[in-house]
Amino acid sequence: MSAEIVPRDPADKPLAGYTVGVTAARRADEFATLLSRRGADVVHAPAIRIIPLSDDTELERVTREIVDAPPDITVATTGIGFRGWMEAADGWGRAERLGTALGATRLLARGPKAKGAIRAADLREEWSPASESSAEVLEFLLAEGVEGKRIAVQLHGATTEWEPVPDFCEVLRCAGATVIPVPVYRWTPPTDQTPMDRMIDSMIAGDLDAVTFTSAPAVASMLMRAKDNGLLEPFLQSMRGRVLAACVGPVTAAPLEALSVSTTQPSRARLGALARHVTDELPRRTKTMKAGGHVLSVLGGCVVVDGEPRQVSPAGMAIVKTLARRPGRVVSREDLLAALPGGGGDTHAVETAMARVRSSLGAPKVIQTVVKRGYRLALDDSLESI
Repeated sequence: MSAEIVPRDPADKPLAGYTVGVTAARRADEFATLLSRRGADVVHAPAIRIIPLSDDTELERVTREIVDAPPDITVATTGIGFRGWMEAADGWGRAERLGTALGATRLLARGPKAKGAIRAADLREEWSPASESSAEVLEFLLAEGVEGKRIAVQLHGATTEWEPVPDFCEVLRCAGATVIPVPVYRWTPPTDQTPMDRMIDSMIAGDLDAVTFTSAPAVASMLMRAKDNGLLEPFLQSMRGRVLAACVGPVTAAPLEALSVSTTQPSRARLGALARHVTDELPRRTKTMKAGGHVLSVLGGCVVVDGEPRQVSPAGMAIVKTLARRPGRVVSREDLLAALPGGGGDTHAVETAMARVRSSLGAPKVIQTVVKRGYRLALDDSLESI
């Protein structure tokens, strides 16, 4: 059977043939569309479930505290969090009183989105850093002195052993301030964790080329799930190896970096910037080999031959990936049999799968039979990839 060739214009579909994991819970469809338009096959497994703010009893309690006794300073860290807080207060019948209380405080916005949310609530921020950095907000507060002041800080997420614990509040406390954390964005693992389990398995198997994270809680949730399944170390090894870990920004990347996983990030922490960054980074990092007179790249879900993605069966992909781990070296039929999905059987299964994968690649000389020994990728220029 001839190979199915996916039409490809590298300029139009630079991610054709690549498989990218998306862990976002919010705006996942929008982000997946950005990647799909660039040619990627997208696998979605939401890693967290956001608790609706209107159902959050702790946020309601803190809101009452702020309404009854407005703080001296309020720090808004995210636009969606501040807007959600105001909407939740409206549901509790406290929006007007919360607006009045916040209007009596000095409002600081971490960035333009937080600033926009403040102004949408008919309030006005006193100051916002150009860098969108929490560290710069902290430096601003410490420079003017916070001893004896009550400061409300809009937080997000929940702390785990892997999620970066923001020292923002602790530093303010050490400087003499009374801090009121405002806990928006609380999260839990998703009710159905099966998609997340499948994504973890796919990463370990090398079936994904990249996995994207848009929040530190999503990273923490995936780490916790991998640990619960007894797969934490192979999960981390997958990202230390062939699976690109792409994070929207440094805060999101921090839990992985702390575990010696190198991440990549766009210059601006935006979904569109992350999609463009993945589009640039994946092709740049892909290893390419010359074999059997063809240019070959082995991706997570397909093999690219002379620039064209070729669809290969799971058994065929298992064979090619096994050979690609030792390019140019002979791999025995027994080792290839062990790599086949389900394993077992005899070496005739390898020969059958080999015939099919050669047909799928449309380049039978890429894989060479070594009589009585096994098979190898027939590299053209010694053993070096290009």
